[in-house]
Amino acid sequence: MKDHLGRPLVAVTGIGIVSPLGWGREENWAAIVAGKSGISRIRRFPTDKLRTTIAGTVELPEEAAGGAAVSSPERVERMAAAAVAEALAQAAIAEGGFPGPLMVGMPPVEYEWPQRFELARRANGDGSYRAATDVAAGRSDLYETFMFGGVGERLAARFGTRGAPIALTTACATGASAIQMAVEAIQRGEASAAIALGADGSVQPEAVIRFSLLSALTARNDDPERASRPFEKTRDGFVMSEGAAALVLESLEHATARGAAVLGILSGCGERADSFHRTRSNPDGHAIIGAMRNAIADAGIAPADIGYVNAHGTGTPENDKMETLGMRAVFGDAPPPISSNKSMLGHTLSAAGAIEAALSLLTIRDQVLPPTINHHEPDPAITLDVVPNTARKVSGLRHVLSNSFGFGGQNVCLVVSAAP
Repeated sequence: MKDHLGRPLVAVTGIGIVSPLGWGREENWAAIVAGKSGISRIRRFPTDKLRTTIAGTVELPEEAAGGAAVSSPERVERMAAAAVAEALAQAAIAEGGFPGPLMVGMPPVEYEWPQRFELARRANGDGSYRAATDVAAGRSDLYETFMFGGVGERLAARFGTRGAPIALTTACATGASAIQMAVEAIQRGEASAAIALGADGSVQPEAVIRFSLLSALTARNDDPERASRPFEKTRDGFVMSEGAAALVLESLEHATARGAAVLGILSGCGERADSFHRTRSNPDGHAIIGAMRNAIADAGIAPADIGYVNAHGTGTPENDKMETLGMRAVFGDAPPPISSNKSMLGHTLSAAGAIEAALSLLTIRDQVLPPTINHHEPDPAITLDVVPNTARKVSGLRHVLSNSFGFGGQNVCLVVSAAP
């Protein structure tokens, strides 16, 4: 039960997913295979002055009933808890006594406009920093809610994970980074099991405005479901989204000893950073190429063994061009099929790497390649086998490469494989 480097094989025994397509693994997977879009008009806050007015949003039950929207860290925690609970149920591990650590990938957090306005009101309109901090000093609830590590601490207490939870953020690679850290802890023998989690709930006014100012977001507001179009000639930016995914990871020996059903293997992790620019990748693509090659080598397989690539595929002209460069460098003139879950989900930011790894496992399970919807006018500069508009049945698929390329040149790629 060792890999080619003598490390414990890392098995996946539980998967949980929350996204704009629904609350639950199978609901999400059915929608993905059907090519359903989860993008809609933003109803959480006024958008009449915004350039982009669409997103992939996850409504909490009280919001659906007409209640006020909650803050991003609260949304992250609620979605994360639901994903972890679903993954633990599938793994047949009771909540409250998990035999390993928690790795939490989530976005940076800061006070949002409602909290800032409240602090200003309580300071009698005094907008000075000192007045706001004096008021905030008496609001321990705000401190605890917006403390970056607080989400992980509360989740660890609820699910009974061991040791201190690790909270991390590596931009759009965050979810994949959390999985990599959990895999490596098991491979080093530091844990026999771990929960890897990626979650993001950042669809709030300031975040939408910031991404819009970067010219990163599409403004195809008139037809939300057709707005996200990775690899397509008329693509003009990504659609901001949110969600969560959790994987229960165990050494294969640990999983087998307790009779757990093995859903797949996390067989390879590759990481590479280029530190070229705050948002852009180095034009030579060396970090993207290196991350893909490192993951494949870490899995102990050859590029030809990869049967499908779950693309980062944001739909920005820059990203899709760079991913094409990386694919051709790694796989040559006959790259494997590729598609982008983001065409349906939008870009779930810190959650994307975890959600896409989870969907990659389901791709192997059912031998179905998800489509890239809205792919009506292929970009002639993208010389890839993009799975267009309709899911593709395959057979014999054993290894999937899942790409996550983040701002700041933070790149993580994962190889997920069929159970032995």
